[in-house]
Amino acid sequence: MIGYLNGEVIFSDGKEVIIKTADGVGHQVYLQKLLVEGSQADVFVSHVFKDPGQELFGFETLREKKLFELLTSVKGVGPKSAYNLLTALGAETVIQSVQLENKKSLSKAPGIGAKAAAQICLDLSNKIQNVLMYSARGLNNEFHDGASPVQPELVASNAGYNAPILEEALMACKELGFKEDSILPMAQKILSENDIQRPEQLVHLVLKEV
Repeated sequence: MIGYLNGEVIFSDGKEVIIKTADGVGHQVYLQKLLVEGSQADVFVSHVFKDPGQELFGFETLREKKLFELLTSVKGVGPKSAYNLLTALGAETVIQSVQLENKKSLSKAPGIGAKAAAQICLDLSNKIQNVLMYSARGLNNEFHDGASPVQPELVASNAGYNAPILEEALMACKELGFKEDSILPMAQKILSENDIQRPEQLVHLVLKEV
């Protein structure tokens, strides 16, 4: 199952992209973003298997990928509808709409009617918050959700730690409702004792301790 692609963009029209990976294979991916042909691209991918074939849906952030996969678990919401919803509203708006049970907002997306919007709110009301533990940072290291940065004096004091991972993990924990000053010592300890490569790994370990 493909979850991530890195390679040369050999075609892009703002709706689909073909990425040629190091093994010479060109993967065709649905991606609502125009990429420069000939450039290198990093794309999170959700690999959907269906009769009679397969489809790849591309995302800039891991949070978008995980939210898409959560949406497709809802009865009556297919991959195309889930992807249209995400690209039309954006991940943060979808999350907030589910949390507030704003069915009207969800139904603005193509392919999402009132019935589907209601089902999304019903099925995901107790699950949607889990998506916040996944990174909203793109692979180009820019934030896509406008989130406020972690207090610089807290992160700057952590010599020897991987500051970007720590910073983003703290932001995810704050979005989940935890206070930064109570989470920071625990996150520091976990980061120093484990080989952490991504913020999501740190967040999962922190949540096990609280």
